[in-house]
Amino acid sequence: MSPKGPDKRAKPSRAIRRLVIWYRRNAAVTSLVDTATSAASSAANTAGTATSVAGSMANTVLQPLVFDPLRRLQRGLGGPDENTPINDSDRLWVAVDGMGGDHAPGPILEGCLRAVELLPLRVRFVAESAPLQAAVAAMELQDQLNGAVARGLIELVPSGPSIGMHEEATMVRKKRDASINRAMDLVKQGEAMAVYSAGNSGAVMASAIFRLGRLPSIDRPAIGALFPTKDTEQQVLVLDVGANMDCKPAYLHQWALLGHIYSRDVLQVAKPRIGLVNIGEEECKGNELCLRTYPLLAGERRFVFAGNCEGRDILSGNFDVVVCDGFTGNVLLKFLESVGSVLLDVIKEELPRGRRGKVGSAFLINNLRRIKKRLDHAEHGGALLLGVDGVCVIGHGSSRALSVLSALRLAHSAASGGVMANLHALGANGPAVACD
Repeated sequence: MSPKGPDKRAKPSRAIRRLVIWYRRNAAVTSLVDTATSAASSAANTAGTATSVAGSMANTVLQPLVFDPLRRLQRGLGGPDENTPINDSDRLWVAVDGMGGDHAPGPILEGCLRAVELLPLRVRFVAESAPLQAAVAAMELQDQLNGAVARGLIELVPSGPSIGMHEEATMVRKKRDASINRAMDLVKQGEAMAVYSAGNSGAVMASAIFRLGRLPSIDRPAIGALFPTKDTEQQVLVLDVGANMDCKPAYLHQWALLGHIYSRDVLQVAKPRIGLVNIGEEECKGNELCLRTYPLLAGERRFVFAGNCEGRDILSGNFDVVVCDGFTGNVLLKFLESVGSVLLDVIKEELPRGRRGKVGSAFLINNLRRIKKRLDHAEHGGALLLGVDGVCVIGHGSSRALSVLSALRLAHSAASGGVMANLHALGANGPAVACD
């Protein structure tokens, strides 16, 4: 009977070895170091020295590969480091449309309160007084708001009736004191370096054009969104993603120039590679818009044109900027927004059942959440309205505190990157191309 004792003690050791081998074979899943170490240490109490060695091996093999889009935006784009104390003299003023969005104004204010603690920003929060006070009371933000106001980090700016999410963009001319118009005026008057709104995107664009004006040589501003790629250290700027449904070749040419300057100055890409979204790599492929745009981009000497970009190549990392009409870009954006949650649900559904499935799920779940996080639009916060005379970030209508924080980080990166000076210089060189 005595030989059975050592066999029983050896079982935990073999189990941990299997986990180590499984992790080595699945190099894409690299996380949960603390969990693996804790499990190995616990098993070592019953498994002896051999298990301790296996636990040490697990700790060595299971090194985490962590990507946080928020830190990427703040550090990779030359932004502030959350671990570094903020010097108040370095803070930039940002105007925020507090009434823009499905959940405004409460979650928008909450995001601003978090942002001023983590980023070198001051916020001029534009909102209607009565709804704002009701939201502050409902979310119990009064003490936090009073503290931020006392420190000079947030300034409340009253506005008139706001523009609803389903109202026409032309309402910006009728409701002159709407929150989005007041926020734009703050940028126009030099009282803010950037503006953020999660409201009606058509109204935001109309207000930006009427209040800030277009850049010289830019006929139509475009909304540019940052998409993740398979390279965790790279993003691709896609524009337009919804501002212009019907386009001319001249517009796409101008957007390529805008994207080139933004990618170079803010995203810190030395030589951005520009692509044209199309259904094939060949020059002869595509609809009339693509066929007429291709020679304009190919003949441009101010940027590197990398050719047509098929749908499967947008996230490949082979392009830094891709241009397309707003209809196509908006479909791409909305599709990407659904990928993260769908991917996580599908993988959860396909995980094996029983004891092995539970063990595998425990090791996979945090990694799957990171994958979803990389694809979650809330982690990126908003899209840039390029082509107007000021830094403007448009948030998703469903934005909450995390999205607002991410968008304000993006606004800070753009405002502090000197991009506007180079965009003005682009206009000084004359029109990018004559419109037809």
